[in-house]
Amino acid sequence: MKISILLPYKENYSPEYPGAVSLFISSTNKISVYKKDITVFGNTQYKKKFSNNYINIPLNKNFLFKSQSKEYVNKFIDLHKNKNIDIVEIHNRPNYVNLIRKLNAKIVLYFHNDPLSMIGSKKKNERENLLITCEKIIFNSEWSKKRFLKNLENIYYKSTKLEVIHQSINREKVDLNKKLKLITFVGKLNSAKGYDLFGESIIKILDKHKNWRAIVVGDEPREKLNFKHKNLKNLGFQNHKKVLEIFKKTSIAVACSRWEEPFGRTSLEASSRGCAVIISNRGGLPETITNGIIIRNLNIQNLYKSINELVENSKKRKDLQYRSLKNFYLTDDYIVKKIDKYRFGLINNSQKNNIINKPISKLKILHVTNFNERHNGRLFYNTGKRINNGLIRLGHSVLEFSDRDIVSYYRSLNDINGSKKLNKKFIEVISNYVPNIIILGHADLIKLDTLKFIKKNYPHIKIVQWFLDRMDSKWLFNRKRFLDKIDIMDTNFCTTDPKSLNLPNDKEIYYMPNPVDEAFEILHNYKYTNFNNDVFFAMSHGVHRGVLKSGKFDERENFINKLLKKLPNTKFDLYGLNGKQPVWADNFINSISQSKIGLNLSQGKPAKYYSSDRFAQIIGNGLLVMVDEKTKFNNFLNRDEIVFYKDINDLSSKIEKYSHDDKLRKKIAKKGRDKYFKFFNSTIIADFIISKTFSIKKKRFYWE
Repeated sequence: MKISILLPYKENYSPEYPGAVSLFISSTNKISVYKKDITVFGNTQYKKKFSNNYINIPLNKNFLFKSQSKEYVNKFIDLHKNKNIDIVEIHNRPNYVNLIRKLNAKIVLYFHNDPLSMIGSKKKNERENLLITCEKIIFNSEWSKKRFLKNLENIYYKSTKLEVIHQSINREKVDLNKKLKLITFVGKLNSAKGYDLFGESIIKILDKHKNWRAIVVGDEPREKLNFKHKNLKNLGFQNHKKVLEIFKKTSIAVACSRWEEPFGRTSLEASSRGCAVIISNRGGLPETITNGIIIRNLNIQNLYKSINELVENSKKRKDLQYRSLKNFYLTDDYIVKKIDKYRFGLINNSQKNNIINKPISKLKILHVTNFNERHNGRLFYNTGKRINNGLIRLGHSVLEFSDRDIVSYYRSLNDINGSKKLNKKFIEVISNYVPNIIILGHADLIKLDTLKFIKKNYPHIKIVQWFLDRMDSKWLFNRKRFLDKIDIMDTNFCTTDPKSLNLPNDKEIYYMPNPVDEAFEILHNYKYTNFNNDVFFAMSHGVHRGVLKSGKFDERENFINKLLKKLPNTKFDLYGLNGKQPVWADNFINSISQSKIGLNLSQGKPAKYYSSDRFAQIIGNGLLVMVDEKTKFNNFLNRDEIVFYKDINDLSSKIEKYSHDDKLRKKIAKKGRDKYFKFFNSTIIADFIISKTFSIKKKRFYWE
C-alpha cells in the first residue's frame, strides 16, 4: 500500500511551530502499521521536520497566495505522475479534491475545521460532490460531522463514507501527588479563545488565593490583551514538548473558547496529563474530555465560579484529575487503529473483489424482483435487496427491475393487471441494456412467452430464478409457480432442500440459504445484558397489505399461546398474533433490538433447511436463535452456535435457561452470528448464484 498525505498549504510540519494538523499526523504516522508506506507532502519553511518520509513542495514566492495554493496542488499531482498510489489523504482542504481526483487513487478528506467555513464545502452541492468523489470523509468531532451534514442529514447521516476520528495524544504516567497549585491557559491569547474572560477571572482568583499561581502559554500579534499579577506568568509561545511538561504539573487547565471550536487540542492534552479541566460548551470541545467542568453559559462570573470551586474543593479537584487520567481514551494507539482500519478496508475490499471476479469478467445483470418501491420503505429489508447488494459488492453492473411496482403503476382499463405493459417494458429494457444474465425472484408476472422470446433473440443471456417460499405439502401452488418456468431456466435456487421436495432430477436446482447482509443486519444483541424482552417472535399473513388479514388463522398461534402458558414469567415480544399487528422496516429493527432470544418458527411442519428470511434477520442481528431440530440446520450450525429444540417442552425449558444465563446466551449468539456472516452473507450467496450459473470451478460452498 502506498499512501500520500497532503498537508494544507502553509502548514508547518515541524516541531518548531506545529499546528494541530501536523501534530496529529506526525504522532499517528509513527505507530501506523503502514508507516513505511506513507509519504507526507507539504510546504514547510522550517528546516527541522517531524520525520524523514516528508517531501517539501517548493513554490514561486512571487505568486499571490491563491496562485501559490493552486501551484502547490498541481506540483503535488506532478510528483505522482506515472506512480501507483493507493490512497491520497487530504487534510483540511476540500477545495483540493477536484484537482486531485485526476490521480488514480482513493481520496480521503480530513476536516479539522468547520466544513461550512471552508472553501469547497460551504455549499450543499459542494458537500454532495465531495461525498461522490471521496472514498472516506473524516471529521475530528461529531460536531464537525453534523455541520457537514447540514441540510443533508436525512440522506447521508448513516453513510459509511463519513467517520469521526478524533485527534489524539500519547499516554504518559502522571504522578498526581506532584501536581502544583497551578492554573494554566494554553492557546491564542485572543477573545475568540476566551482569553479576556480568563484574564479577568484569574486576577480575582490569584488575589483571593495567595498560594496559587497561573501560567499562560501562547501569543497573538493581532489582538493585545495584557493581564498582570505577581503570580501570573506569561511564557509566550512554547514548543509542544514544553506544553505537555507544564500540563503534567498543572492542577487546573482552562479552555474557555467563545467560538465554536471543531475539536480543541488544548483540553485533550490537559486531560491526558491528569488536569482538572474546565471548558466551555462550544463546538466539539465537550468531546475532548471524559471528565471535567463544562460551562454552558460562558461569562466572567461563571468562569470565576468554576475555577474558584476547584481551588477551594480539593476533593473534587483531585477526583476530576484522577478520573481524567483514568478514563482518557483518545490515545495515539487507539486512533491509529481506527485510521489503519479504514485504510485496510479501502484497499482490501478492492483486492477482495478482484479475487472474487478473477474467474469471470464483470457481468451485466438484470435483477427482476419486487423491490417494493410502492410501499415507501416498509418492505426494504428483503432478500431481493440482500442478493442485489451481494451482486454489486462482487463488482457487477446490476440493473434493478421491480416487476410488482411497474404493474402497480401501469394498470389501465386496457391492461387491468398491468402485465402487458410490464412484459413490453421488460423486453425494451433488455434490448437497451443487453445483460449477461437475468435473475428472477418470484417474478410471476413475467410471462413464459416473454422469456422464450428472450432466449430466441438473445441466446447468450442466462436466465435463472431464486425462490423463497415453501413448496411442500399444502403449499403446492408455490411449487407450481417455481416449476412453471423451470424448463427455460439455466439454474434454479430455493430455500428448501431440493431433494426433500422431489423436484425434477434433470434440472439444475440448488439449495440457497437465506443471506445476511452487513448493511441490513446491523445489531449485536449478543454484546448486551439488559433488554426489555426475553423472546422475540413475529409472523405475518398480510405482507403486502401491511396488516393482518381478517379471519385468517395461523396454526402457529396455538403453539405460541401454549408456550406463553408454560412460561408465565418470561417476557415475550410478539407480533402478528393475538390481535397485535406486524412490524416493518426500522420498527422491526427497533423491536428485535430489545430481545435476547429470537424464535424461528415457520408455518407448517418443519422442512429440511427451510426457513423464511426471518432466520437470517434474527441470527444476523445477534439474537440467540432457537429452531426446531427437524429443520436439519445442525448440518451447518453447531449446538454452540444456535439452540435446537425437540418439542414445545424442550423449547420452554431452553428459553427459561438461556434467558437467565446471559454469559452462555451471549457466547452462543456471537458464535452463531459470526459464523453466519462468514459463510452465508449476501456476497457469498450472490457469488454462489453466479458460480453455479456459469459453471465456475472453485472450492465448494459451506452448505454444499
